[in-house]
Amino acid sequence: MKREYCGLFGIYGHPEAARMAYFGLYAIQHRGQESAGIVTWDGQKIREHKGMGLVAEVFNERHLARELKGDIALGHIRYSTTGASLIRNAQPFLVRFGDMHLAVGHNGNLVNTLKLRKELEAQGSIFQTTMDTEIFVHLIAKNLGKNSLEEAIIKACRRIKGAYSFIILANDKLIAVKDPNGFRPLSIGRLGDNYVLASESCAFDLIEAEYMRPVDCGEMVVIEGGRLTSHRICDKAPTSHCIFELIYFARPDSYVFGELVYEKRKLMGAALAREAGVDADYVMPFPDSGNYAALGYSQVSGLPLELTMVRNHYVGRTFIQPSQDMRDFGVRVKLNPVKSMVKGKSIIIVEDSIVRGTTIRTRVKKLRELGARHIHMRVSCPAIRFPCYYGIDFSSKGELIAANNTNEEIARFIGLDSLHYLSEEGLLSSVAVKDAYCLACFNGEYPIRPACGAGKMCLEDGVAVLPGLEKCC
Repeated sequence: MKREYCGLFGIYGHPEAARMAYFGLYAIQHRGQESAGIVTWDGQKIREHKGMGLVAEVFNERHLARELKGDIALGHIRYSTTGASLIRNAQPFLVRFGDMHLAVGHNGNLVNTLKLRKELEAQGSIFQTTMDTEIFVHLIAKNLGKNSLEEAIIKACRRIKGAYSFIILANDKLIAVKDPNGFRPLSIGRLGDNYVLASESCAFDLIEAEYMRPVDCGEMVVIEGGRLTSHRICDKAPTSHCIFELIYFARPDSYVFGELVYEKRKLMGAALAREAGVDADYVMPFPDSGNYAALGYSQVSGLPLELTMVRNHYVGRTFIQPSQDMRDFGVRVKLNPVKSMVKGKSIIIVEDSIVRGTTIRTRVKKLRELGARHIHMRVSCPAIRFPCYYGIDFSSKGELIAANNTNEEIARFIGLDSLHYLSEEGLLSSVAVKDAYCLACFNGEYPIRPACGAGKMCLEDGVAVLPGLEKCC
């Protein structure tokens, strides 16, 4: 299972800013289901509400109508890539420097966390959380005083390394910053005369805002007094957008990195059909992740697309567990096959990726039990062989099935007649700019090599530990 990381939303100048932030976070709930928070500014006072759980569980009408007053709001949903799953690690992270109230929301993962934390603690900094976001806030604080807020943010950005998209609410300013490589998505929109920021453009659609453009790599956007200005935080580095946004994470109706996700996934499926066609009765996805690649595969191959697996959309994060004799209940409660469509059939399953292979194995086993004649799997990305250091929960080679097994061994483990992963060339044929994406989880070519607390570059299996390589050396 792949886990999402975080989602950001910010709005400036709207009389119901908190309500708009609630809707914006609701639209990008798929990016993080661990905690949610909104901070608002009313011109004099900053207000916040955070909690563990989904957006609709954390906020109610009292919070939105009466407690979170103000026309500037910053919202955050979280899946922890750095820091434990605790309420104190929920974001936005809020602090006060004199008359300035500073709230920060972060999507990404810093790779020099441990080194910077040790340095700051040696200089007297006291940390309240285990988040890498707090390191960024301490760096801003150290540079305030002789510098403006914008200058302090730029100086802080020059110390941190890794993947980051930040939205910062500082009294009457709303500021967005993206790392020089542009790993994580962040876009700008307009709602009437008001500016909006969000991780994905689907958040704009829900509140009827207009999508304008992505925040550029190494760009800082400052919204103040109803005006938007753009600043460079550093020279541009080679662009390294996270390709998994297009493969899996982002909603298909979103624009991320300026590309429409729906279209990209169809193109990946089409490339897959050209690379690895096979005779079968029909093509099917495991919903919902494989839907759009399966559609592209079907259109190019000429084989019918059948939705043989039916998803239960009402499965919550918790439910009453069955007795021990109900094996694989957690998998079956989410997806159930249409039995009459399986018996005696030769099937092509299109999936977006395989991480550990255990869940897919259970689903394929069920199709075998129902009498499928042949089962072929086509995967719309290359094999994931290397851990990610930039915010995805691929934390070590040991849990990646493709890092330690051949295609034939994986096919045998899952129970397939054949298995084909999309080539890197096929994957890149689906995007607008071929050299603008990070493929490190496929080929091990890391745009930024993470450093441990001792300053060593540690990527060997069993040594590199995410997040932040805390256990290294």
